[in-house]
Amino acid sequence: MHIWVDADACPKVIKEILFRAALRVQVPVTLVANRLLSTPPSPLIKSVQVPAGFDVADNAIVEQVQAGDVVITADIPLAAAVIKKEAHAINPRGELYTKENIGQRLSMRNFMDELRGSGEMTGGPAAFSQRDRQSFANTLDRLLAKSK
Repeated sequence: MHIWVDADACPKVIKEILFRAALRVQVPVTLVANRLLSTPPSPLIKSVQVPAGFDVADNAIVEQVQAGDVVITADIPLAAAVIKKEAHAINPRGELYTKENIGQRLSMRNFMDELRGSGEMTGGPAAFSQRDRQSFANTLDRLLAKSK
């Protein structure tokens, strides 16, 4: 198992949870971003910088991910792509994307994208909360325990 992080928009607190988990269960974590990110000194934790561009980091993750890996992302098309490869996807708020729910999430994402494209103001996501952080940690722990 390997944990891949779509790191450009991943909250710092989620990265910190992932770093602790990597050391606790001895699983490699790779942050993928189009900018250089600092990571704690550990052979289990690394950062990969990809060129700037639309979906470059997403494509790099999809290219590397293997069945059973975990991908941390809020990007629903990326989550759909890794689920097709039999990997797991969790968003930073702790929602586990699955074969059963990803179709609905993609439809809603596309609908909201159409609304924004037509000039409709849809607002952004709610502020990241302590509850989101706890939900993420719980979902990650369940996945890591199940994979052992």
